[in-house]
Amino acid sequence: MDLQKDVRYLKGVGPARQRLLADIGIRTVYELLTYYPRDHVDRSHLKLIAQLQDQETTTIQATVVAHHPIYTRSRKKLLKIDLSDGTGTATLVCFNQFYLKDTLPQGRTIIVNGKFEKKTSPANAFEVTNFTYEVLSGDHEDLIHTGRIVPVYSVTQHLNLRFLRSLIRQALDEYRPALAEFLPPEIISGQSWLDWPRAIEYIHFPPSFTELELAKRRLAFTEFFILEMVLAVKHFKEQRLVKGNSYQLKKNLLTPFKQLLPFEFTAEQKKVIREIFEDMQSVHPLNRLLQGDVGSGKTVVSLCAMLLAVENGYQAAIMAPTEILAEQHFLYLERYLHDLGVKTALLTSGMDKKEYRQVKTDIASGQVQVAVGTQALLEKDVSFKRLGLVVIDEQHKFGVRQRLSLRGKGSQADVLVMTATPIPRSLALTLYGDLDVSTIGQLPPGRLPIKTYKLTEQEAYDFVKGQVSQGRQAFIVYPLIEESPNFTLKAARRMATDLQEKVFPEYKVGLMHGRLKVEEKERIMADFKNKKIDILVATTVIEVGIDIANATVMLIEHAERFGLATLHQLRGRVGRGSDQSYCLLVGEARTPEARSRIAAMLASTDGFKIAEQDLQIRGPGEFFGTRQSGLPEFKIADVVNDFALLSQAREMAFALVQADPYLRQQQHAPLKKFMIEAYGNSLNLIQVG
Repeated sequence: MDLQKDVRYLKGVGPARQRLLADIGIRTVYELLTYYPRDHVDRSHLKLIAQLQDQETTTIQATVVAHHPIYTRSRKKLLKIDLSDGTGTATLVCFNQFYLKDTLPQGRTIIVNGKFEKKTSPANAFEVTNFTYEVLSGDHEDLIHTGRIVPVYSVTQHLNLRFLRSLIRQALDEYRPALAEFLPPEIISGQSWLDWPRAIEYIHFPPSFTELELAKRRLAFTEFFILEMVLAVKHFKEQRLVKGNSYQLKKNLLTPFKQLLPFEFTAEQKKVIREIFEDMQSVHPLNRLLQGDVGSGKTVVSLCAMLLAVENGYQAAIMAPTEILAEQHFLYLERYLHDLGVKTALLTSGMDKKEYRQVKTDIASGQVQVAVGTQALLEKDVSFKRLGLVVIDEQHKFGVRQRLSLRGKGSQADVLVMTATPIPRSLALTLYGDLDVSTIGQLPPGRLPIKTYKLTEQEAYDFVKGQVSQGRQAFIVYPLIEESPNFTLKAARRMATDLQEKVFPEYKVGLMHGRLKVEEKERIMADFKNKKIDILVATTVIEVGIDIANATVMLIEHAERFGLATLHQLRGRVGRGSDQSYCLLVGEARTPEARSRIAAMLASTDGFKIAEQDLQIRGPGEFFGTRQSGLPEFKIADVVNDFALLSQAREMAFALVQADPYLRQQQHAPLKKFMIEAYGNSLNLIQVG
């Protein structure tokens, strides 16, 4: 009995329904059985119409007794359908649903769920406007549609919910013997898990809400456990790879670099540098995540790793998800590496073609020692002479394949993954569970916590004037470069002119945005750093990589338009010196989510707390925006609310892999088969055979 059998072979599924099922991701019997309900409705206790209360949302069973077609004053059709269950009457008010006159003829018995409103006339009559209904056919099949806890699935306009529910019941009855338990005895032993076949059945048709919760818990654990097993096997294999590079601490670049820095490393930076250097000097590849809050000094730590590679004769590459971020990294690295005689180059798809070809040639010849770029670095015609270290920034914007692809341009090159977005621990275990983790938790000495205020625009302008008059500098950030007919938002280019002419005529106002060329951005930032610009108007182009110690004010216009992570990153552009710094939020938060973001910013400057709140507000699916490559798609598991379950699954998975890394023991054969079917073997995560 094959769970991978095409659903078209199930009774009642013709070519048309096969296409409709494919539209919601159901092609096989397995996909049908694991298409979990989005909700459950308790129809085990139907109410009599005589028992209804005004404004009560509940379910009744009644028979159609009359139709009343009505034309409104605007000549639109309105249909009212009278129902009776012998104890009273209720009326369905059907807007734009005139077809229900034929669908629900007199004498038809139906189940209706909705909010019932008591009418004054006739006495004790009820109306329901927003409702769902199901037609009872009178046979035993209705026992899966009513008289029990009923599953509700996400369906398309043309895919009937009742049909899908019946099809899943049919598949369960026919294929339940194929749903064999695959978790090994040491995982199940001592746990109060439902077995997998029963969990699958109860998630669809639970005898009670208690069994439903048990099914959800078992299936959530399974999703976490399978993911952590894949990560554990991958981590085990990574630890046994032997790289082609070897390093010694020669310090002919590292020592001069340290002398160039205008600051001392913090204790945590030193600790992380030691961890990275130890991994790089190992025979096994470095495979580490470096995370820390805004301003904690991750980039300079990664630069130390790049210099260790370069002083040993290897090339380093740093890949960022956007051209803007790649440019900022290039400008930052060039500031130090130029003085050390280290050749750096930028490679992005938006470059001039002639320049692009020249940079590729220089990378291939080894002339470029540190290559900075976007996904252009992954192109097949981009090759390195001797790539030793790969640094990937904002790893969550890339997938595992891209990480492996860049590493593959060297001989098992070392990989350092960085993120400027603090990762909640629950997501770190799912996104980066195969990596060793280094965290920089402290800010450099002398830094004061940034004070954040919600102000009116005029209050904010007055505050900026007060700071600039004392010799400080300020950022003013807008969500758009140009004004748009689609948004009633102020934009950077227009406001830079207005602010210079009308608000801050006595000070120099500059403008920075993503459409400027690299050289122009470099000139503007140099002018700002050298205090030739007092107030820099910008877009989120300055979200990362900008370090101006004298800038003490970050004014964010239309703050409600920005995500929480972006707001926190922008705030981190100030507070780089020893002076007190401020973040000023201007705008009207009209939605609950916007108000929650502003409240979070006012309550804390801790990036990890901010990240946890961001995860709570947006949920894991949106935490990293639309390009959340690598984030597992869980159907039941919730990384926000099921963290204890995730930790338990991880601990058990890593212990199992430690004992049987290739799952060769007979008792692990079903688990190995399930993992390969669930995740595929395209990344060679598991040795087959």
